[in-house]
Amino acid sequence: MFEELERINERPEPFQFYTARDLWTDPYTSRQMLAFHLNESIDVSSRNAAFIDRSVEWVASRFEIGGKRIADFGCGPGLYAGRLARHGANVTGIDFSASSIAYAREVAAREGLNINYIQQNYLDFETEDRFDLMLMIMCDFCALSPAQRNGLLRKFHGILKPGGMVLLDVYSLAAFDQKEEATSYEENQLGGFWSPDRYYGFLNTFKYEDEKVVLDKYTIVEAERIRTIYNWLQHFSPEDLEREFVDTGFTVQGLYSDVAGTPYEPESGEFAVVAAKA
Repeated sequence: MFEELERINERPEPFQFYTARDLWTDPYTSRQMLAFHLNESIDVSSRNAAFIDRSVEWVASRFEIGGKRIADFGCGPGLYAGRLARHGANVTGIDFSASSIAYAREVAAREGLNINYIQQNYLDFETEDRFDLMLMIMCDFCALSPAQRNGLLRKFHGILKPGGMVLLDVYSLAAFDQKEEATSYEENQLGGFWSPDRYYGFLNTFKYEDEKVVLDKYTIVEAERIRTIYNWLQHFSPEDLEREFVDTGFTVQGLYSDVAGTPYEPESGEFAVVAAKA
């Protein structure tokens, strides 16, 4: 028992483990995530419906999306993709979750929307199509290691048309400063989110000061198995994020406090970047 508790509380190296598949492809947790996506009043999995409406209106105006080809990486159940398609865009949505993609396809078919949904880890996505705009929203970029981010930006560069654009958002250093290390334990942690059966959940939050990374490490103890889910969150300064874009062939054209075009404020917990293929 003592050795198992030692493993539960062990601090890994930054981005040592990648468990996105366990989170997004597990049938039970993916349905739980879909329920969060579809709750229009909260900012869990997706942002609330009022913000998404405002964000899409800004994106449609800022990028003049009518007739444009857009790829939405981490599209979830199509909350952005559907709205963008209603504005006349030709949208491709990529997401790991079978539950979310099934829901998105059902909505698109019912409304006759021009959307191609693909169930896949977007890190593995390959296509001969070329796009005008790449979207990666809800700070998904922060969950990736430096090597994964570099590979993804190079992928974006390869499948964008000349002059094509990227819009994504990230967590800021102001948000990093607000985080604190903590350990907690709870029966049926997060209200039964992790399993339909009884379980015990441990949450270890670690901060990595040098790398500006926060890890929420969930250990789920069930009768028949023990699982560990690693939720990494890289935090950025505008200068560090711009460096990652420049190193992969982009020029940064604008910073905002969110993906709805709010003017940039250094104190904001998140910020968004618009970059162009150089």
